[in-house]
Amino acid sequence: MKKSILLLITIITLVSCGGDTKSVDAIMDSGDLVAVKAKRTELNKQQRELKTDIDRLNEYIDTHEKKERPALITAEVIKDSIFKHYVEVQGNVETDQNVVLNAEFSGVLTTVYVKEGQNVSKGQRLAKIDDGGLSSQVAQQEAQLALAKTTFERQERLWDQKIGSEIQFLQAKTNYEAAKNITNQLRSQLGKTIITAPFSGVVDEIISDPGQVVVPGQTPIIRLVNLSNMYVKASIPETYLRNIKKGTQVKVTLASINEEFKGTVRQVSNYINPNNRSFDIQVEIPNTDGLVKPNLIATVKVNDYSAENAITVPENILQENAAGETIAYLYKPVNDSVGVAKRVLLETGLSYENHTEVKSGLKKGDTIIKEGAKTLRDGQKVTIKKLRN
Repeated sequence: MKKSILLLITIITLVSCGGDTKSVDAIMDSGDLVAVKAKRTELNKQQRELKTDIDRLNEYIDTHEKKERPALITAEVIKDSIFKHYVEVQGNVETDQNVVLNAEFSGVLTTVYVKEGQNVSKGQRLAKIDDGGLSSQVAQQEAQLALAKTTFERQERLWDQKIGSEIQFLQAKTNYEAAKNITNQLRSQLGKTIITAPFSGVVDEIISDPGQVVVPGQTPIIRLVNLSNMYVKASIPETYLRNIKKGTQVKVTLASINEEFKGTVRQVSNYINPNNRSFDIQVEIPNTDGLVKPNLIATVKVNDYSAENAITVPENILQENAAGETIAYLYKPVNDSVGVAKRVLLETGLSYENHTEVKSGLKKGDTIIKEGAKTLRDGQKVTIKKLRN
């Protein structure tokens, strides 16, 4: 403002010294009204021209004073750290011990020995199907088997003593073997009338009720689940095949029960799905409280890249120049309160959670400009309002 007033006084003085040499007092003393009005018109015009020039000068001064004023920034001293990148996909909670036990024998379901929610042991009886007289046939066949065995053993002893013919011995042996095979087949068929637990677990659902006619392979009887061996199965794009293997670190989030687990990949599929160009992985997860259930949706984060002593910067401070190169600005001090912004070209790597790894262009101990970096130019004066170490 002081500069503007000084300029105005200078210009008025110059104008007063030049132009019409006849003073205002002289014109007024002449008593010529026409001349007085003409002088007033002339001075009004000069006043308008002066105001326009002064406004332009003020605008120029303000613009250039702002450019020279140091820009306020925040900065941070760069430290090295461990950088980890994760591939994030959706998975599904599964268990290999989640089965529906179907009927293996045709007949009427006579008895269900368990209730829903009951814990059962491997081999425990769960239900029984009417055998339709098969047990009687088994009993008769077992009697025939006993007779055939006795006959064979007698013929065998006689044959060892060189008594009797070889045909009699072979016939007794054949009858015994045939009876034994038939008995085993009938016992196997009879065993299918009893439904037993293939593993220890919980009876999740009783699907068929007693009195219902069941058909082999078509009628489900009981659902049995074991929740102690749970895992998450997820499909990973084939481009990550080289970076993910057995033992790779994984984070699993089950949003529906607000649980998060850390684990490792326990199995990597050897098959690429041609429909979506992906391969499957399995991650074992604990289930101490029993809240993890089959078919829960899981968010799976697989650590496909790690780097120690890595330099990382916030992703939002990185810029791109006209050549497509990534740039950032460093703070270089000039004195205790003012510094300059120095533009640097960066080679960047992967980004994760709003941070990007810088391969080259920065080093530990550099001071990088964060807030205010978007409006800076190379060499511009800056002042730090906040420095994070």
